[in-house]
Parts: sequence; structure tokens; C-alpha cells
Amino acid sequence: MAEPILRLDGLRKRFGGLAVTDGVSLEVPPGEIHAVIGPNGAGKTTLIHQVSGTLRPDAGRVVFAGRDVTALSLARRARLGLARSFQVTSILPGFTALENAALAVQARSGSSFRFLRPAASEAALNQAAMDALERTGLADRAAVPAAALSHGERRQLELAIALAMQPRLLLLDEPLAGAGPEETERLVALLRGLKRRYAFLLVEHDMQAVFALADRISVLVYGRIVATGTPDAIRADPEVRAAYLGEDEAA
Repeated sequence: MAEPILRLDGLRKRFGGLAVTDGVSLEVPPGEIHAVIGPNGAGKTTLIHQVSGTLRPDAGRVVFAGRDVTALSLARRARLGLARSFQVTSILPGFTALENAALAVQARSGSSFRFLRPAASEAALNQAAMDALERTGLADRAAVPAAALSHGERRQLELAIALAMQPRLLLLDEPLAGAGPEETERLVALLRGLKRRYAFLLVEHDMQAVFALADRISVLVYGRIVATGTPDAIRADPEVRAAYLGEDEAA
């Protein structure tokens, strides 16, 4: 088996007397979509915060590409290839789609912010940014201000911003949140098209999308992983069916 691109060893995080992350360990091999599911309040977003570097765990390790990054900041992890999208979109509405993606290229390269107006003043940034827009189906919307994009297109743009960081692993926190049926179908197709080119750690409430995309699924309940396996194994797990999926969703 290939060396995992991400390994979590016994992560723990408490807020006061509440254990939000309680000894979480998991591995994500290169090219795998690993989904984390669980009821509201299970600690999924807190877990993503610890992997990304937004939040420091109280105990345990985050190992990325063979390196212990537990003490590294979000920015340093991003430069190593650990990119993140957020539960709530984090784009700049007054900038075009191209400029938003170019900012990410710029952050990765460490160049100046001279290009902000106009974005075309740094061709190398723009080419890399346009490549990211093309991979997410937004090339024809490059000159459109982010504020004028639809909700689904803003989600595509957020993914383009993450891809512009040249990631090895993408952390996606509810990428389908707020999307309608057509937007969800488009985003699922987009993520499926990126499968194998990148590894993903995916938090998502849309179970139909999770089972369509994931290679493996971990079920998080009250800060603990209670099951990990293939989608078929998770569907068939009686504890998971009773605690989270329910008979109707698991059927």
C-alpha cells in the first residue's frame, strides 16, 4: 500500500469539559477521496480545522506527506500542498473569478500584490489561475466579478482557488452546502473528474453525493470515529445505520 499522504494519530481537542475530538486516527492514501460523515455536533469541522492548521490539537499528530506538521501554521501547510475550502465561501466578491484564483497562485509563489488592479499585469499568475478555472469549468467566467456568480459557480471558484495552490491534498468542508439539485450534480461531476489526481478529505452532509464519490468513509460521532470502510461496508454497518444513516438512507 502506498504511503498515506495524510495520517492523523490520536488527535484530541477539548473545549472546556467537552471532548470535541477524542482520539481520532485515520489515513488518506494518495488519490483517495476519504469522506468524514456524522450528525451535527459530531466534531467534523473541528477536525478539519486541526488538519488545516486553523486550530491546534491538544494531543496527537498531523502527518502530511511524511512530515509532522502539527506545529505548522495554515499558511505553511498550504505551501506544502495542503489546501482547504470552507463551509462558508471565502472569496472576494469585488474581484473577478480570475483575480480570486490569481491571488491563490500569488500566495503560493510568495510574489507581491502588485497585480491586484489590473490582474493582467502578471501574466504568469494569470496563466496558472486560468488553468485552475479551466479545471473547474469556469474559464468562460474568468472576467466576471465573483459577486455576480451563482452560488454553484462560487463553489466552483472556491475549488479553483484551492487548485491554484497546487495541492497534494484538498480539505473540503461541505462543498455542496446550499447548492440546488442541478448545482449539486455539476459539483459532484467536477469532483469525480478530479478524483485520482488529488487526495481529498471531504466533510459533507449530502449522503447521496458522499456515497457516489468516496473511496472510504469514516463515521464520526461525538468526536470519535465509530466506523471506517468502503461505502458498501458503511451502508451495511448496523451501528452506523442505527446511529446516523437510518434505515431509509442506508437502504
